[in-house]
Amino acid sequence: MYIEVTGTDIYGNDAYKELFKGIISDSGTAGSIEKVKMSMDPSTPLFIISVIMKSKPESKRMIDAVSIRTEGKDVHLTITDENYAPQITSALWRMYGRDKVEQQTRFDVKIENGDEDRISETEIASGDDAKQEVIGAMWRILPEGIKARYNISEGRIITIAATEEIMTQPLKDKAQKMHNEVKDNLSAQEAEENV
Repeated sequence: MYIEVTGTDIYGNDAYKELFKGIISDSGTAGSIEKVKMSMDPSTPLFIISVIMKSKPESKRMIDAVSIRTEGKDVHLTITDENYAPQITSALWRMYGRDKVEQQTRFDVKIENGDEDRISETEIASGDDAKQEVIGAMWRILPEGIKARYNISEGRIITIAATEEIMTQPLKDKAQKMHNEVKDNLSAQEAEENV
């Protein structure tokens, strides 16, 4: 993940870069982020963060995170993407009840009288969930008093502007300008890759 930080405080820029790396790592969203651009102006105060996600967030179905087979009346799952283990077990408990879902090992689950097709197609994470996790991580980097926020989300790009003052149109325009720059750079990069 590439992180670019600009601002009036050179030492603060480095600190924000390291802070962002830590927050993203702790939140488990680092793998979904390709590039980050941050603009910090504590004197205004205005903080703008743009994130390019590696792919546009899409919903995940159970079959995307498990291997599945039917044996007799029971369905057996092996969780292949442990990031979704809590969502998988929660979804199965909602569908069949805890008494019919047996977690045999950390990654192996048996469902009594399960329906393999129904289980396979069950949504375990929406694209909005992934985007909200990234936005939540972006919010955590902002200073405590920064409460007025403005979000822009388009395709793979999420931009947040934040200030402790009123979010005026000129501040929103600065955020939109940075969002457009990130989008234009991404479009140029993708065009180069396709040549």
